[in-house]
Amino acid sequence: MGMKHRKTYDLAYSSCPNDTFIFKGIAKKLISTRGINFNIVLEDVETLNQNAAKGAYDITKLSFAALGNFPDKYALLRTGAALGIGCGPLVISLPNRFMEDKRSSLSGSSGKQVIAVPGLGTTAYHLFRFYMDDMFPGIETRIIPMPFEKIMPAVIKKKADFGVIIHEGRFVYQNMNLEMKADLGQWWEDKTSLPIPLGCIAVKRDMDPAIALEIQTLIRESIDHAFCHPTLGDDYIRGYAQEMEEDVIQQHIGLYVNEFSRDIGAKGTTAVTTFFKYAARAGLMEKTSFPLFACPK
Repeated sequence: MGMKHRKTYDLAYSSCPNDTFIFKGIAKKLISTRGINFNIVLEDVETLNQNAAKGAYDITKLSFAALGNFPDKYALLRTGAALGIGCGPLVISLPNRFMEDKRSSLSGSSGKQVIAVPGLGTTAYHLFRFYMDDMFPGIETRIIPMPFEKIMPAVIKKKADFGVIIHEGRFVYQNMNLEMKADLGQWWEDKTSLPIPLGCIAVKRDMDPAIALEIQTLIRESIDHAFCHPTLGDDYIRGYAQEMEEDVIQQHIGLYVNEFSRDIGAKGTTAVTTFFKYAARAGLMEKTSFPLFACPK
């Protein structure tokens, strides 16, 4: 039984400014939702990925990596995604550490480089694996997943040799005496000439395509409203942005909300399918025959 006649849907996304910017029109009822109601849940992206494995929400933000791992459960919407140029995850460390070192500098560790990542279901971790296979195929690493906001502190406290940072981390790592060792997004762009597929909005595979299309349209309208009225409802964004400075919030939105968010388009679609091919080649994802999108255009 699908969801044809329901009027209320679970809508889950992250507290990051790009998501709260995209969804403030819906969340704050700044646009008409045409009789559709949403139960809104905000969670960290790796928690969203893990909940998707259980099919927890009707509509959810996911890492593209997670979408590729649950193709039987979720299908992609063409709106609300985060793809872009110059916005990929970064690998950071304390000064004078090098990725090509074969041994960890941490006392009492196994000898392998210890890498803190924002969850094994994230696009960031997948990109890190692709990058290491390409650039340093002989180096073994020990991966420690943790919430993204704990990664830089873990590196500073020498609990990890390197950290893969996402979100606003790229704007603040230098203030913490950390150095960038690799720009995974730049590596991806150089390799593929495509935007980086970071996060997306997906709906349950059994959702009626007509409902999925309506929700897809509402998200596009919410994005358009946010761009037309950037300060309207900005208390909603600030309320979830933890201790972020206003200029960091604006940089964050500027980087992750763009034309691909409004419509993933042909180039964005190619980026996603290419990412899935890389993941299958690295043994991180199964090939699937499920269609990528929830509904026709």
